[in-house]
Amino acid sequence: MVHSTVRPNPETGRQASIRTFLRTADGVPIDFVYDPGTFVYETLPDVGRSPSRGLVFVVAHGFTGDVDRPHVRRVAGVLARYGAVVTFSFRGHGRSGGRSTVGDKEVLDLAAAVEWARGRGHARVATVGFSMGGSVVLRHAALHPGTTDAVVSVSAPARWYYRGTAPMRWLHWLVTRPEGRLVGRYGLRTRIHHRDWDPVPLSPVQAVPRIAPAPLLIVHGDRDGYFPLDHPRMLAEAAGDHGELWVEPGMGHAEHAADDALLARIADWTVARAG
Repeated sequence: MVHSTVRPNPETGRQASIRTFLRTADGVPIDFVYDPGTFVYETLPDVGRSPSRGLVFVVAHGFTGDVDRPHVRRVAGVLARYGAVVTFSFRGHGRSGGRSTVGDKEVLDLAAAVEWARGRGHARVATVGFSMGGSVVLRHAALHPGTTDAVVSVSAPARWYYRGTAPMRWLHWLVTRPEGRLVGRYGLRTRIHHRDWDPVPLSPVQAVPRIAPAPLLIVHGDRDGYFPLDHPRMLAEAAGDHGELWVEPGMGHAEHAADDALLARIADWTVARAG
């Protein structure tokens, strides 16, 4: 941890949020925000009311997002009605260090955020990821079993190197071409690593069977312009009985398309399943 800022709530006097930088296992500083939420305090028979023993949502944003983007803050605001919320910027995004590996090393960023939340005293941790972040939460749960109590993956791919839609062909140009990476750096505030994956990371569909027994929710829009419905269906089939699939009518892609009502339903599902 490099530094932190605590902002007190002027109305209640209690801590409102913490902003800090975390160090990942490979030494990358990650911009991180913790919001204790408006429904964190729980009455527990052994310790009474505790601000740190309840549920925390750890939110993993999509590619080119960051912790200060309005759509990420909106997601955090809805989830904060149900528990504490952790948001952070993946490597190469926003104020975080390093360069984006588009879903590979980002598992280390999520692991650092989950570890911080556990260290804060939260007994229940749920990861909620969107698009690239949706693939990261699946791989994190598979590679770090027992660290999460529920996993929600929204608008995630099932397999790597998919180029079947125009947005994905554009994204591959952005990631693989020098001129694309310049657009990412200066136009999208996203610094992208120039090296190819070596080795190729575990794919989302390969990761899903390893998540059990943690409950898994897969959410996808039937108008997703990036990944068609065969992606969530592949993930759901791989999940078997421990997974649940919601295909949302009229929904597009990721955080921008997830309205407040859907986020509230996701939060309700998580509260019921996590622990």
